[in-house]
Amino acid sequence: MIFGILIVLAALVAFIAFVNSKPNTFQLERSILIDAPPAKIRPLIENFRRWTAWSPWEKLDPDLQRTYSGADEGVGAAYAWQGNGKAGAGRMEITGSTPEQTALSLDFLKPFKASNITEFSYLPEGPATRVNWRMSGPQPFIGKLMHTVFNMDKLVGKDFEAGLAALKRAVEEG
Repeated sequence: MIFGILIVLAALVAFIAFVNSKPNTFQLERSILIDAPPAKIRPLIENFRRWTAWSPWEKLDPDLQRTYSGADEGVGAAYAWQGNGKAGAGRMEITGSTPEQTALSLDFLKPFKASNITEFSYLPEGPATRVNWRMSGPQPFIGKLMHTVFNMDKLVGKDFEAGLAALKRAVEEG
C-alpha cells in the first residue's frame, strides 16, 4: 500500500515538474489573405463597434453587455464586455496603430484572469493583404497546466480562424 502511494506521489511530482518546465510565455497566431488593401480592413479592427460583424466571441451570448470608451477608433479606443460563462468578462484597448499593425492590450477578468497582447498585422501581397492575428502573454503555472491538458492552440486557434474568415467576408462583401 505504501509502495503504491509512493508511486502515485512520484508520478504527481514528475507531472508537476513536467508542467512547470513549459515556457513562461505563449503565442498563438493565425493568418488569412483578404482581397482588399489594409486601409479597408483596419477600420473593422480599430473600431470595436464593428467587431460584431466578425469577432467569433460576439455571438457567444445574445445578452452580452458592451461598454465602449475612449476614442471612437484607433489608439485609445476601449471595449469592455460582460456576458455568460462562455463569453466571460474583460476589456481591450488599442495601444498602437500604424498602417502595418494594430496592437491591443487584452485583459480577461472571467472565467479566469489574464493579461495578453493582441496584434493584427497587415502585409500587402499584390492587391490583397495578409492579415495576421497574434495573441501572446505570460503563461503562469495554471496556464501551463491548461496547455498540457488541452491543446489551446487548436481550441483558440479555431476561434481565430473563424474570426479571420468572418473578417474576410465582411471586408470583401461589404
